[in-house]
Amino acid sequence: MFWNKKPAKEETGKLSGPSPIPRLVQSYLVSKTKMDLSLAEILKAVTRKRSNGGVNGEMAFDLRVFDDSEALATKVPVKDYTSLDESPDLIIYEGWYSEESKQVNLEEKKKVDFNTTIFTETEIQQKIETLKEPGSTVFFYMARGIAHGGPLGTGAAVIELNPNYPGKKEKKYILYLADVADMQPAGKGSKLFDSDKPKELASWVKERHHKRMLAPKI
Repeated sequence: MFWNKKPAKEETGKLSGPSPIPRLVQSYLVSKTKMDLSLAEILKAVTRKRSNGGVNGEMAFDLRVFDDSEALATKVPVKDYTSLDESPDLIIYEGWYSEESKQVNLEEKKKVDFNTTIFTETEIQQKIETLKEPGSTVFFYMARGIAHGGPLGTGAAVIELNPNYPGKKEKKYILYLADVADMQPAGKGSKLFDSDKPKELASWVKERHHKRMLAPKI
């Protein structure tokens, strides 16, 4: 009868890929660790059936919580639960949960501060204008863009005081987009455009420097 049929992943023995954190675990993270709900909805989880079940033998699942934007930034392909065996530094929380008994048991594996300061356009412009040494840079985390990693999910905009300025056809500032790992840009990244106007740069950055979104758009 159909109610005795096992889920496909149990029949094939394959582990499921990354997915949103289960609602039960999201609730635990919000209530016990004070994680913002919007962040709990953004982070990802990989699971596998727990061999010995829960405390009383009920069906339970091992679980690992990670940030897929960080995995992309560090070029680690997370296909399933075991993918993180070789990259334990990506695991934020690890443990198990049971929908049957409504139990969640998690251990924090890495302290991550997602509460980054969101600057105003005026503050961004002021920080750009403080660049004095040729080649000096300032960066701002991005919530929209083509890069990866960082507390806002899509890397950082890095603004450099052009070391070749004032040269022929050289503009004062250069804006790059970079991946972020361990809260720092991975180099300057890819050049996007240059400008002589701090206000223009600040306006562009501010459009993409805001609270992290569930589904970032370029």
